Amino acid sequence: MEYLVVCAVALGVAALTLFSGFGLGTVLMPAFALFFPVPVAVAAAAVVHLANNIFKIGLVGRYADKDVLARFAIPGALAAMVGAALLNGFADLTPLAVYALGTNQREITVVKLVIGVVIVFFACFDLIPRFQNLAFDRRYLPLGGILSGFFGGLSGNQGALRSAFLIKAGLSKEAFIGTGTVAAVVVDVARLLVYGASFYAAQFAKLDSSIAGLVLAATLAAFVGSYLGARLVKKVTLRALQIIVGVMLVLIGVGMASGLI
Repeated sequence: MEYLVVCAVALGVAALTLFSGFGLGTVLMPAFALFFPVPVAVAAAAVVHLANNIFKIGLVGRYADKDVLARFAIPGALAAMVGAALLNGFADLTPLAVYALGTNQREITVVKLVIGVVIVFFACFDLIPRFQNLAFDRRYLPLGGILSGFFGGLSGNQGALRSAFLIKAGLSKEAFIGTGTVAAVVVDVARLLVYGASFYAAQFAKLDSSIAGLVLAATLAAFVGSYLGARLVKKVTLRALQIIVGVMLVLIGVGMASGLI
């Protein structure tokens, strides 16, 4: 059963997140958590997420806009280092609220509440018709990179803010997908430099032979999903892409602000 559920989630969400630029790790972790302890689920989702991002660069990296990438990803990488360095301090903040959802305890934290509200705010620009043709001037790209990179380093949640800025940067749909994919890997590398290899080694050490096969299967399923998504890019209009991103921004933003994610 775990193979069916986790692989189906990995395939479907990977195909969708090729368009949105975020969501695989956020959705895949709870799927793993249905069958394994949370620390193991986090580590397993991290392996699949990183491998799939590298695979996506091979699929769509050539479409990345180099000018936007330089303006967005470089400030993002620097800000990610700052956010990662502050991680321990923010992690010690007392949750604003704690509540039970079934047998699980959920927390509303300062960091996730702020990120969630900001994400929903930007989603309005994609979903409200009067704003559908609005584009951000490229001089604001470094600000977008700084915000998404900082919160990526601080909480691991960079994708939604990154997509919220890039979708309004006047890029073609192919350039949006390619630029976002490469920027994600750049920020992840910057975070790794601060967290240190020992951080990831400790996470991956939680994986044992009993889950290794499932992680490999989920990774391959994500590859298939990303490949299918890449084949569908030409059939999707830019407006459809904006709606996909906007809806996912709302779902992720509300989930984070409420402590569900």
